[in-house]
Amino acid sequence: MPRQSRIDAFGALHHVISRGIARREIFLDDTDRDRFLDRLGTILLETNTRCYAWALIPNHFHLLLKTGNTPLSTVMRRLLTSHAIQFNRRHKRWGHLFQNRYRSILCQEETYLLELVRYIHLNPLRARLVDGLEMLGRYKYAGHSVLLGQRKNDWQDTGYVFQRFGKRLSDARRKYRRFVELGAGLGKKPELTGGGLVRSAGGWAELKGLRKAKVGIKGDERILGDSDFVNQSLEYADEQLERKYRRQSHGYDVDRLGDRVADLMDMPVELVFAAGKNRRTVRARSLLCFWAVRECGMTMSSLAKKLEISIMGVSQSVKRGEKIAAEGRYELP
Repeated sequence: MPRQSRIDAFGALHHVISRGIARREIFLDDTDRDRFLDRLGTILLETNTRCYAWALIPNHFHLLLKTGNTPLSTVMRRLLTSHAIQFNRRHKRWGHLFQNRYRSILCQEETYLLELVRYIHLNPLRARLVDGLEMLGRYKYAGHSVLLGQRKNDWQDTGYVFQRFGKRLSDARRKYRRFVELGAGLGKKPELTGGGLVRSAGGWAELKGLRKAKVGIKGDERILGDSDFVNQSLEYADEQLERKYRRQSHGYDVDRLGDRVADLMDMPVELVFAAGKNRRTVRARSLLCFWAVRECGMTMSSLAKKLEISIMGVSQSVKRGEKIAAEGRYELP
């Protein structure tokens, strides 16, 4: 049975897990881990991707991310490729470092955000990389120590997590610490490591109860959430795929998008692709980037090369373009 495509939803919560090929180690020492985190931070800031939780284990890592305008696939491709190149060069090895596909589970934020933050940050304890909660609070390679104020980084969004525990930072931090302590005795909680009907329902016992109550439920391995969330997510994914393939079947490429933008904004097409910060060019380029990424499924890296701007510039253009399209009621035919 062919693998299903990932659901790469904009502005959605994703639990990402990536493992070494044949479960081999992808971090051999602190230098590997430090370089990985430096690259991760750079990519998250450049792409406006929020990170609420993370943990590095010798043969895999967990990330809890909320995407911005940059697709998750772009974020992960940049991260995994750069780490593999650095790791292979440094350790004089060749070949693949990661399993073929990272795992990405689209998560229902209201229900699972805090549970996933706790689950991910307890991973070093479950993997016996630290001895007890006190050492976990000082562990350098998980986001728990950042939430406790033991360490700092500028790419982990602690405020979004703390606002669910209280208005005052000291109270929120104390409640968060207690929340994690309570979770340490709950075991592995496999329902948080992937989507699907059983996991979304909270296990077989919950699933049987729902069936006895004749509650209609639907599950998908790529989604962690209740039945309504699963249905909404699948409808969104189908809609995005349908739009993407429809545009492609009608021959939409960057040049044709440029012609459409030039026509709508009553300007020469050369000005759409011109370099510099001319106001009309910036607006036109932003609309083009929005349509190219969101409507046609083009990659930001390919657009960056075509437009001779950075990937971060493309990401910012997509965000501006979404607003321009809405305000001007611009649409692709």
